[in-house]
Amino acid sequence: MATQKNLDARGLTCPSPVLLVKDALEAETVPQSLSVQVDNEAARENVTRFLQSRGFTVNSTADGDDWVITATGGAAGAPAPEAVPRPAPAAGTRKIMVVVAATAMGRGDDVLGEKLLISYLKTLEEMGPELWRLVFINGGVKLTVTGSPVLEELQAYERNGLLILACGTCLEHFKLTADKQVGQTTNMLDIVTAMQLADSVITLG
Repeated sequence: MATQKNLDARGLTCPSPVLLVKDALEAETVPQSLSVQVDNEAARENVTRFLQSRGFTVNSTADGDDWVITATGGAAGAPAPEAVPRPAPAAGTRKIMVVVAATAMGRGDDVLGEKLLISYLKTLEEMGPELWRLVFINGGVKLTVTGSPVLEELQAYERNGLLILACGTCLEHFKLTADKQVGQTTNMLDIVTAMQLADSVITLG
């Protein structure tokens, strides 16, 4: 028998909205349809992507300052994938995850650090198929928005199949959610899961 569940995720910080939905889907009686209320764009994107990964058809509508996400047709017991996968690397290829947490690389001189980070990101393609995830957190999300000095390169990486993730909480904090031009808005659950799956993690900033 089809079941309906209504969830209120307003006021919850990342990744709590996604975890609330995840718990509902892992309950003894899995709902076939869901209604989830959230109060920011990052939560809307994260919950929507998570529900889609579980086989739901998802729609969202604005409700004043909030969003109402409706999801139907979910597959009971569907596994939770690790976001949207890049084409699988060849057997034996390492999976490297690069985390960018600032707009400068290293300490000592910020102007120099910014030049170094720009150069690093423009050279990332040299990693080849081992480059598996590129994640931006904290001040690093500023590199995913309009005016970023590496926006063209990041968009090219994404077109070529690299999964780029930008922390939704960080975008909201800097009021940059509407300015994001590359990557998927993500949450801490996705980031932690990706770290578990990666063979190595490189953190900058």
